[in-house]
Amino acid sequence: MDRKAVLVAAFCLAGLGLSGCVARAVGTVVTAPVKVASKTADWATTSQSEADRNRGREIRKREEKLGKLERQYNKQREKCSDGDAQSCEDARETYAEIEALLPTIPAEPDR
Repeated sequence: MDRKAVLVAAFCLAGLGLSGCVARAVGTVVTAPVKVASKTADWATTSQSEADRNRGREIRKREEKLGKLERQYNKQREKCSDGDAQSCEDARETYAEIEALLPTIPAEPDR
């Protein structure tokens, strides 16, 4: 073979190898927006299990706050019974907080 034929054959083989590489790159570029859109949808939406977990966490926080307010209220009532007028006022305010918080906590089912 002469040198010109070898060069033409080399360019042809390089072109075939390069076309596969280019095709793969084009495929990646074409599917990239779809992949990004699906990831964005996953991040933007909340699954049912995530929603349940978040709701449970929020309810536990409210229950903890209710328990803290009830303990605080009981201490204030004891001091009020001992004659501390400020504790009586504080107990009324704490009781109002408890009354406002109670409707936000779901009732436990009867077992």
